[in-house]
Parts: sequence; C-alpha cells; structure tokens
Amino acid sequence: MTDPFKNMFQQMLQSGQEMARSFNPALEHVDTKAFEKLIPTMPSDMLEMWFGKTFNRDGLDARTRLLVTIAAMTVQGAHAEPQLRLTIRHAIEAGATPREIAEVIYQMGMFAGIPAMQKALEIAQSVFTESEGKETE
Repeated sequence: MTDPFKNMFQQMLQSGQEMARSFNPALEHVDTKAFEKLIPTMPSDMLEMWFGKTFNRDGLDARTRLLVTIAAMTVQGAHAEPQLRLTIRHAIEAGATPREIAEVIYQMGMFAGIPAMQKALEIAQSVFTESEGKETE
C-alpha cells in the first residue's frame, strides 16, 4: 500500500469514526476485536463503507440520514427489528424527537403497508419508553 493511499484510507477511517460518534457517542468505546476474529477486515470495512463513504457525505446531517434509514427499515418490516431499534436510539442521540421518528414511520405506511408501519411504531414506542427510563435514572 502506497503512503498516499494509506493516508487517504486512515483519513476515511478517522472520518468514519467521527461520524459514528456523532450518531451515538457510545460507539466511541466499542471494542471491535470480536469482529476481527471472525473477519479480520470487517471493522475497518464497515466503518469505511457505512460512515466513511455513505453516511459522511455532504448534503445531509446525521439526524436526517438516520430518519431516512428509519424509513427504509420500516419498509423492510419485521426483518430489520434489531437494526431499527438501534437506528432509533442513534436518531434520538443525533437530535431527532420521538414525534419526528413517529411521523417518518407513519408516512411509510403508504409504501410498506399498515402491518409494517404498526410494527415499526411498536418498536419505536418501546425504544422511547426505554430512553425515558434512562433519563429518570
């Protein structure tokens, strides 16, 4: 690997880590060693793909990108339940309100159907309840 390429890769990885922290400050302390045992390049590949190239482009802030992601996961239905929960948590950390998240999910009822919308709203409500519990502790 040439030095300029290595520097560019390091910059993209650092940029990806900064974007991940803006989504959820707890991601700063995630230990990726367990992933590395399964697939040695997985952590850097994922950070580069998700945050370095996709989520870190100009044009949309983290809050908006996460709301768009919630919309897409709502359309996918129950297949994306764990990812939807995580994305809703990240959206809240990025400044989205429960009302905004609910409105995004509600709008997806037109595209995904009522059952997918209802399931996503149930998931969102459980995340909101969980978040409220953490605030009062």
